[in-house]
Amino acid sequence: MNDAIDHKELLKKVRRIQITTKHAVNDVFAGQYHSTFKGRGMEFDEVREYVPGDDIRTIDWNVTARTGAPHIKKFVEEREMTVMLVVDVSASHLFGSGNQMKRDLAAEVAAVLAFSAIRNNDRIGLILFSEEVEKYIPPKKGTRHVLRLVREMLSHKPQGKGTNAAPALDYLNHISTRKNVTFLISDFMFNDHYEQLLKISARRNDLISVVIGDKREIAWPDIGLINWHDAETGETVLVDTSSRKVRQKLLTDQTARSEAIDELHRKAGIDTIRLFAGEPYEKEFIKFFRQRAQRR
Repeated sequence: MNDAIDHKELLKKVRRIQITTKHAVNDVFAGQYHSTFKGRGMEFDEVREYVPGDDIRTIDWNVTARTGAPHIKKFVEEREMTVMLVVDVSASHLFGSGNQMKRDLAAEVAAVLAFSAIRNNDRIGLILFSEEVEKYIPPKKGTRHVLRLVREMLSHKPQGKGTNAAPALDYLNHISTRKNVTFLISDFMFNDHYEQLLKISARRNDLISVVIGDKREIAWPDIGLINWHDAETGETVLVDTSSRKVRQKLLTDQTARSEAIDELHRKAGIDTIRLFAGEPYEKEFIKFFRQRAQRR
C-alpha cells in the first residue's frame, strides 16, 4: 500500500514539474536554447547541378569531371546534439530553508533543460552521482524519455551521502564518443580533488556548471542556539547564530568558497550559472544565453 501511495505521489511530482517548466521551455528558453547550442557544424546533404548564383567554392570537381556538367555539394546544419545532465544527488542537497530543497531545484532545472533539448530534437542523457556514479541513463529522444529522467531524479535514493566529482567526470569522459553539451548540476560541496578532471571534461565537452545553493547557507538569521546537522558526514554541532562574529565567519567562508569555484571555472573556460533554492531561475539562464550570444 505504501509503495502505491509513494508511486502516486511521485507521479504528482513529475506532473507538477512538467507543468511548472512548461512556461520556461515555451516562453523563456524558446529560441534561446536553439541559437546558443547550434549543433556540431555542417553536414553533407547532396550533390546537385550548379545554378547561377551558387558559391563556386562548393563545386564538387570529381562529379563535375565525371558528368561533364558543373555540380556543387550542398550542406545543411547538423542540428542534432547530445545533451548530458550530470546531477549531484548527495545528502547536502536535502537542504532548503524555504519552500524548496536544493534537490528539488536541481530536478526542476534539469527538467527544463531536458524538455528544451527534445524540443530541438536533441538526445538527452542522465548521470546521477554522489561519492560514485549511482545511475546512468543513455541519451534518447522523446517526451516519455524525459519524463523517465525526471522520475529517476525525484525517486532516486542515493547509496552514498558524500560528494566526489571525479568519478562522475571520469565516467562522463569515458562514455562520450563525441563532443556533448553537458550540464553539471551540483552545490559543488565536493570532498575530492577534481580540478584536473574538470579541465579535461571541459576540453572534451561543452561543459556548463549550474551551481545550486540556498541563501541560508551564506547568511544565517539571528535565531539563537541551533543544532547544525551535516547531512553528508552525520556530524551535528551547536551554533550560536546570535553571535555576529559567528555569522560573519560563515559569510566569509562561504564567499571564499564561491570565489574559489568561480576562479576554477574561469581558468578552465567553463560557464557558470548560479541559482538559489526557492528563487526564480529564468533570469540567470537568459543572462547565460545572452553572454553566449555576445561571444559568437
